[in-house]
Amino acid sequence: MAAQPSFADSVFLNCPFDPVYMPLLEALVFCVIDCGFVPRCALEGGDAGATRIDRIEGLVASCAFSVHDLSRVELSEGLPRFNMPFELGLDLGCRRFGSQTARPKQCLVVDSDRYRYQRSLSDISGQDIRSHRNSPDELITSVRNWLRTASGRSTIPGPLLIKRRFRKFSRALRTLCDKAGRDRKKLEFADYTTLIEGWLRAESDRPQAAP
Repeated sequence: MAAQPSFADSVFLNCPFDPVYMPLLEALVFCVIDCGFVPRCALEGGDAGATRIDRIEGLVASCAFSVHDLSRVELSEGLPRFNMPFELGLDLGCRRFGSQTARPKQCLVVDSDRYRYQRSLSDISGQDIRSHRNSPDELITSVRNWLRTASGRSTIPGPLLIKRRFRKFSRALRTLCDKAGRDRKKLEFADYTTLIEGWLRAESDRPQAAP
């Protein structure tokens, strides 16, 4: 059994998993890994006997950091989508009412529009809401800058470098999937993170061109 990542290195991702959001999700996961953290979310699976809420509670409690994207809090088949605000509430409650270990937890809330949340979730007014405008590049910048400040780690690469590496990785992804025997269109979360980690290691080992 693989060792669980440490609390201090773990980032819980609370975001949509629909096909339209996928370019943003892929950029978000790459950014978290390139910053030196471990992305955790409901897509990673786990105990098949546990309910979804049990898995999410476990993930929230095990992560020092979390990113909550509220850009899909909208009507779907006549009803609003409550999953993302609900998981944000779990995270805020864990920090406020949980153990001493949970008190240092920090979260970032993002949306497609910085002030859109005020129409549906005004109780979180005062949080530093950041807008990504449905752009993977802007999401990378927001998450990278927040992780740099929240963690205090000086080893986190700059946003321009992360975006450049993400574009290069994305171009190589289909070939990487073919070599690994994976279907690019049906890529599991664990496989995607493994491919990112392997690609970043190969990039760091590659000789740099002379100036």
